[in-house]
Amino acid sequence: MTELATMDFHPQPQAGDARPWAFPAPERGTLDNGLTVLRCHRPGQQVVAVEVLLDAPLEAEPAGLDGVATIMARAFSEGTDKHSAEEFAAELERCGATLDMHADHPGVRLSLEVPASRLPKGLGLLADALRAPAFADSEVERLVRNRLDEIPHELANPSRRAAKELSKELFPASSRMSRPRQGTEETVAGIDSAAVRAFYEKHVRPATATVVVVGDLTGVDLDALLGDTLGAWTGSPGQVRPVPPVVADDTGRVVIVDRPGAVQTQLLIGRVGPDRHDRVWAAQVLGTYCLGGTLTSRLDRVLREEKGYTYGVRSFGQVLRSAPDGSGAAMLAISGSVDTPNTGPALEDLWKVLRTLAAEGLTDAERDVAVQNLVGVAPLKYETAAAVASTLADQVEQHLPDHYQADLYRQLAATGTVEATAAVVSAFPGDRLVTVLVGDAAQIKAPVEALGIGEVSVVAAE
Repeated sequence: MTELATMDFHPQPQAGDARPWAFPAPERGTLDNGLTVLRCHRPGQQVVAVEVLLDAPLEAEPAGLDGVATIMARAFSEGTDKHSAEEFAAELERCGATLDMHADHPGVRLSLEVPASRLPKGLGLLADALRAPAFADSEVERLVRNRLDEIPHELANPSRRAAKELSKELFPASSRMSRPRQGTEETVAGIDSAAVRAFYEKHVRPATATVVVVGDLTGVDLDALLGDTLGAWTGSPGQVRPVPPVVADDTGRVVIVDRPGAVQTQLLIGRVGPDRHDRVWAAQVLGTYCLGGTLTSRLDRVLREEKGYTYGVRSFGQVLRSAPDGSGAAMLAISGSVDTPNTGPALEDLWKVLRTLAAEGLTDAERDVAVQNLVGVAPLKYETAAAVASTLADQVEQHLPDHYQADLYRQLAATGTVEATAAVVSAFPGDRLVTVLVGDAAQIKAPVEALGIGEVSVVAAE
């Protein structure tokens, strides 16, 4: 008889003891030039993340030059007084760094990621870009051409087109929020290097800016390093710009952006609600997640799993502009796409979900799953220095205290089902939602009108 071979098994790994976690708190300081500094030592994070926030909001753009903030942001990496655009890109590559920039309603942000061993070089390049950007005529002209090339593609994208139309519908024409963040063909075409330079000189200065540094800072004399790099950036004292109140009209109505022959309809349903300074924010986050934050949410369960109308529908809240005095606002929205013949039935079922939610409320099981998904996975979400730096920068940008994110997780865990229900019902009232549909008006207008969810109008797709 053949003897059977035996194997020795290693002991099965066991889970360790749970350790308490909280979102990291930064240390604050100020450089001699007035630049505010937030630092956060994260042992083991050998890629350091640096975020710079500039008080250059979109509303500060001159009349007729929408998009100049975006062109300025992109031009920061297109040469300095020390390097041409090609040389600057090569220097970034040599130190293994990446530099991204974007402009949004609150201001302009620059995001640098660089190995800790190359931090001095990376900060030096970032400082040069802020201190003495070249804004060469040829580079600005190229950026303008690139931006003009992007616009037709954005208008052809159903989700981007829906977002453009929703902003136009919600906000008055006089508000910068009613117009595309990165400008239109008409406004971008009028931007030149002189306009970019003028916007820079008027709004970019260290005294109204903040830098966030996150990563393993072991052995790094950050004070000296910042002093030698960003500390050399000079500018007038300046003052922080006042934040004007957000005004919006969320009267229930439907706008169809006509795309003849479209096989799908893009849905974007939204209104303006409270920002993160409002005490309802935590409950609103939790309730919104239960409504449409994941594959197991109510909207997906009905529209995707039961009816098969869509690959997915999501609800979310996105801060537009934040202010401690309550004048800020967030976009509360539901988005997704459905096949054209089922546009009417899908919207009917979506409104049924909202009505059922108001009548019956969330369940404790839904609330528990949302808390686990939002709070339980938070330590994984902030494994990288970039994720921590971005959230700290968001807090600065939205005028929130440094301990805000840590407090938010505690509030989410303590929020009950009744509170979450009240918040999400208030966030998405069925009669106060602006619905934008990008699709074939000839096929979807009549079924949508029959739903009685608001006056229906049709606009051209452009």
